[in-house]
Amino acid sequence: MAAPSTLTLIHKVLSLIQKHQVQALLMGGQACVLYGAAEFSKDFDFALLLTEANLEKFSSLTAELEARVIAVPPFEPGFLEKGHAVHFRASLAGFEQLRIDIMTKMRGVDPFPALWGRRTTAEIAPGMTVELLSLPDLVQAKKTQRDKDWPMIRRLVDVDYLQHRSNATPAQVLFWLKELRTPSLLIECASTWKEIVTEIAGERSAILLAAMEMNVTAVELALDQERAEIRQLDRLYWAPLLKELEMLRHKRKE
Repeated sequence: MAAPSTLTLIHKVLSLIQKHQVQALLMGGQACVLYGAAEFSKDFDFALLLTEANLEKFSSLTAELEARVIAVPPFEPGFLEKGHAVHFRASLAGFEQLRIDIMTKMRGVDPFPALWGRRTTAEIAPGMTVELLSLPDLVQAKKTQRDKDWPMIRRLVDVDYLQHRSNATPAQVLFWLKELRTPSLLIECASTWKEIVTEIAGERSAILLAAMEMNVTAVELALDQERAEIRQLDRLYWAPLLKELEMLRHKRKE
């Protein structure tokens, strides 16, 4: 049997979310595809509302996919509440390569009810929509220690800026000034909306000052320093969680 297409996988997962009324927000690679910053992703990452009822609905979804937890931790509320991700692999005939990862808490990201209130609804086919993290929330969720996340953050914000700079709202400009990582575009943005730069002088001050001075080298250095600081925060956040995962792996081997 031929492997299902990415579109088939998307339709399958989203139809099951709608069928079981799971309150979840798409994030990760599939969300980046929908925002135009990536071309392909076969895995599904969701932010999930952490309630007993919603976890039961999600369990019904995984049962229909014949999906089982792979690796550690187990699918238990306590681990999700701490910030762990739980990983599932489907074994339903024809969908054996389907992987779903869920989280209910992320470093530096607001609680789920706030994310849900700001969500983006995207139509991927007639009559089929998907709820996904808003672009600012997706960018925030991707500020991790992983190397692969930072080029994606850059593409996400660049695409949004290039698409909307001609008719930007103040909220969009604020987002770009806080998140753009391409020096030339940040310099252009800061030069175009100087009055808004002054409103956020206390945030990202070194980067914005360099941008206002049109100093590309200084902007690059400041961006590198910002990234290094955020990655270190993420390492510190994950240190106890990784330690707990290692303990769970050892227990499973006993």
